[in-house]
Amino acid sequence: MTLSYDLYWSFRSPYSYLVTPRLVALERDHDVMAVVRPVYPIAVRQPDFFANNDPLWVTYFLRDIGRSAEFVGLPFRWASPDPVRMDVATRTYPKEQPYIHRLTHLGVAAAERGRGLAFLDAVSRLIWSGAVTDWHLGDHLARAAERAGLDLAEMDAAIAADPEHHIAVVEANQDAQRAGGHYGVPLMVFEGEPFFGQDRFDQLKWRMEQRGLEKR
Repeated sequence: MTLSYDLYWSFRSPYSYLVTPRLVALERDHDVMAVVRPVYPIAVRQPDFFANNDPLWVTYFLRDIGRSAEFVGLPFRWASPDPVRMDVATRTYPKEQPYIHRLTHLGVAAAERGRGLAFLDAVSRLIWSGAVTDWHLGDHLARAAERAGLDLAEMDAAIAADPEHHIAVVEANQDAQRAGGHYGVPLMVFEGEPFFGQDRFDQLKWRMEQRGLEKR
């Protein structure tokens, strides 16, 4: 029997990037399927979230993300540009967010076409690996979509034709995420049990093995 889990994931989250290759390998090698459920990042959902954090949160995060990338063997550089636009002068997040809304809605479209996990993997590598600057320009996104077996122009057209649908899916995902037990990403929910963070991958797989996870 094929096992499945819900994957709540954000294009602004480097930790989401770090876990995705392991999720791809898990699905490649075992009879399991990710139900990809893209969400907007906290900076968009709760624009004052980071302003209210202790300053140590940021300094630890910046140290930890580089260390975590090194530990799992993935290249990493902070995205250029950041998928979420910030007003540097006020350190606030404007309502208009051209990058993250497009990316998240493309994630929804990819999932609906049965290529969600492949799209997350290809695009997060584009944004976070440091191999590309200005990932939003030229044909970078189109080529990433192609590597995932998708047509970027077709998905963009579908989103433009029905933006309300894609927004509604993201909002439903966010409600389901909280019902699943956490508000952060990456969040994997398997049989009602939440596993938050890229460092919970081994526990997720361990639990799946207890439930009869089989190799392909």
